[in-house]
Amino acid sequence: MKQINYKALFVMGTIMMVTTMKAQVSACGPVPNENQQRWQVMEMYAFIHYSLNTYTDQEWGFGNEDPQLFNPSALDCRQWARVCKQAGMKGIIFTAKHHCGFCMWPSEYTEYSVKYSPWKQGKGDVVRELADACREEGLQFAVYLSPWDRNHPDYGRPEYVTYFRNQLRELLTQYGDIFEVWFDGANGGDGWYGGANETRTIDGRTYYGWAETFRMIRELQPRAVIWNDGGDRGDLRWVGTEAGNVGETNWSLMPSTGDTPYQMLHYGVEDGDVWCPGETNTSIRPGWFYHTTEDEHVKSLSKLMDTYYKSVGRNSTLLLNFPIAPNGRIHPTDSLRGIAFRKMIDDVFIKGQVAFSVDTLSSTCYTLNFKQPVAVNRFLAEEDIALGQRVRKFMLEAFVDGQWMPLKDELVDHGDGLTTIGHRRIICFPTITATKLRFTITDAKCEPVIKKLGVYLAPVLTGDIPDSGEKKSSGLHIFFGSPKQMFIDWDMERTVSAFRYLPPQDTQEGIITHYTLWGSTDWGNWTKLASGEFSNIVNNPIWQTIKFSPTNVRVLRFEADRLTSGERMGYGDIEIK
Repeated sequence: MKQINYKALFVMGTIMMVTTMKAQVSACGPVPNENQQRWQVMEMYAFIHYSLNTYTDQEWGFGNEDPQLFNPSALDCRQWARVCKQAGMKGIIFTAKHHCGFCMWPSEYTEYSVKYSPWKQGKGDVVRELADACREEGLQFAVYLSPWDRNHPDYGRPEYVTYFRNQLRELLTQYGDIFEVWFDGANGGDGWYGGANETRTIDGRTYYGWAETFRMIRELQPRAVIWNDGGDRGDLRWVGTEAGNVGETNWSLMPSTGDTPYQMLHYGVEDGDVWCPGETNTSIRPGWFYHTTEDEHVKSLSKLMDTYYKSVGRNSTLLLNFPIAPNGRIHPTDSLRGIAFRKMIDDVFIKGQVAFSVDTLSSTCYTLNFKQPVAVNRFLAEEDIALGQRVRKFMLEAFVDGQWMPLKDELVDHGDGLTTIGHRRIICFPTITATKLRFTITDAKCEPVIKKLGVYLAPVLTGDIPDSGEKKSSGLHIFFGSPKQMFIDWDMERTVSAFRYLPPQDTQEGIITHYTLWGSTDWGNWTKLASGEFSNIVNNPIWQTIKFSPTNVRVLRFEADRLTSGERMGYGDIEIK
């Protein structure tokens, strides 16, 4: 491979590699535009989910919920902004309108908004208050506008697209600079639709006229990136799961046209012809909206750090959701956990920095020397993505007791070597005491351009109680696809033969009486494992066990076919055997 001349800058224990003649280095394949580069360096920003769902204990509203329900006693957008900033978030994306169609701003195009609620006598504007709060706290602001609207009578007809764009125009012209526009991929289905109470089906790729919608966004907010999971390729992509992880191999490239199966979304495409990096979205709780039953299921600190390493540490960004409680504030448990999360990141990557010098320097091999034997367990590398994503594979070795030993990322089951870097790659390995580390690029699309290397010692997490979304014994993650659909996801394929369900212990609402359980190894092909009834579960809410033939799965889908009452499945605990 051709050598590139570098100079090395020693900055607080991190080596910054800067090309001396960067202008002479040609780009390698697709590269990010200025908006995508600005977005990438944000690294972490918050989602805020808040709507009528908060007051009906639902994830997806049907569209017929009464606006009179929206009357929070202590709504405080500045509290949201302060919490998110203290949690290390660089911005906030707000659900201005979710699937139920209720608008959190006084849109002039509908009566289904805060303008017709008791809150502030109909004079309030949550979008305005949050946009102002973000500016006061130095955070960037963005909006989520659901394309699907289960309230609007014209949904599914051409007239609705005009309505949708009119509302989008309001959001893009009345609230200052927007860093991202977020469109959900859920489109069409049953809904109230102005009283029709029917199912309407649309083609999410064509119905909304995405090309024209994108042109409007770029005209009104030229610095915004577009996240889209239902039509033309936007600036960013979903990573195929809401569990909080992207593939250990993660290319920021995608094909410009065609379908996007899970494999493409999760791992990117090495030979893709457009730059379309992955955004990892997940919630600090199992659900996206606030539910009292989840107060004891806020993600643990160790789970949040695992999410950080598997998103920001894998060439992605982390979009972390904080749901708003009925009083109009972020719940104290969520707030404290988020702040502890930021502190732990600082403890690793600021307090835990290890000083080193570079003894050997080329475009493919770097030897990092420590002044004395030192304990380390984290390694960081960054490419200059302005010139493209180049590295296919690399090796990491430690010099221990007079010999080199290979290091592997303990968070994944590796095949042959470590893969891809991009904006940032963090390798987590068991703590070792070494005098040197050696970073060797073994395969690259073009000559590598590495701009940063770092070595760190992460403290051991103690006294950290796992939440239901993190079973330490099995590494599973729990999240919801809909109010009656739970996903249980692992980082790798495994054999299972039993599913155990504990219903809620303090209420009969949401107890599952009839179920179907599905399994998959690729998120695309599903096998029914079992279906049936939990007999007498209401009167005797004890552990229920579903047994089936041993099956290899990567993910389970547990569906509530019937509930005792309510619209959302409830649970006390889940076990997989």
